[in-house]
Amino acid sequence: MSNLELLTWARGPGLSIALAVCAFGILLRLFEIFSLGRKADLSKAREHSPGSGWRTIVSRSLPPPGLMKRAPVTYIGGYVFHLGFAITLFFFVPHIELVRGLTGLSWPGLPTQVVDIAAVAAILALIAVLASRLSNPVKRLLSGVQDYLAWLLTFLPLLTGYLAFHHLLIDYTLALALHILSVELLLVALPFTKLFHTVSVFISRWYNGDIFGRKGVAS
Repeated sequence: MSNLELLTWARGPGLSIALAVCAFGILLRLFEIFSLGRKADLSKAREHSPGSGWRTIVSRSLPPPGLMKRAPVTYIGGYVFHLGFAITLFFFVPHIELVRGLTGLSWPGLPTQVVDIAAVAAILALIAVLASRLSNPVKRLLSGVQDYLAWLLTFLPLLTGYLAFHHLLIDYTLALALHILSVELLLVALPFTKLFHTVSVFISRWYNGDIFGRKGVAS
């Protein structure tokens, strides 16, 4: 298969398959989560609770007191990566055009230079976080295959996208094909790995905050 044929397949059938698997997987996982139900809490809810689901969404998005100093790479690297990845994904004009072609939705993009800086920052942050994980005995002990798989599946779209955009190292057609394929691999894996936290993170934070808030506990 030539590079052009690979690119054509990735932009056509490959993308359709990946989107279908991702959508089905997300719906399946959400059904599994919500079908578990929740036992009725017969206790009386606190009238003046310091906690709530919405409060927990915000509080759990901030580093706990003292941990920023103890684990700066983890927190700073995490924030830089997530922000850089979000900017690259949602505000790069070709990505917006892809969404517009699929759904008809569109929004203003950011200048290419800004997106480029965000992508580089996200790549460097991922490398720093991985190095911290590998060099720390506790983090290394707690890390499993899924942790490294999630890192790789997130890193590859950024790297291949950067190489394709700047026409570096390999043929542009091949680089673009690999970029699209890496994104499709990420989409397929997202519902069935730890990457599903992309969808469930705020749901779980609200749920936990709502339970503790009912009991009068701040979280």
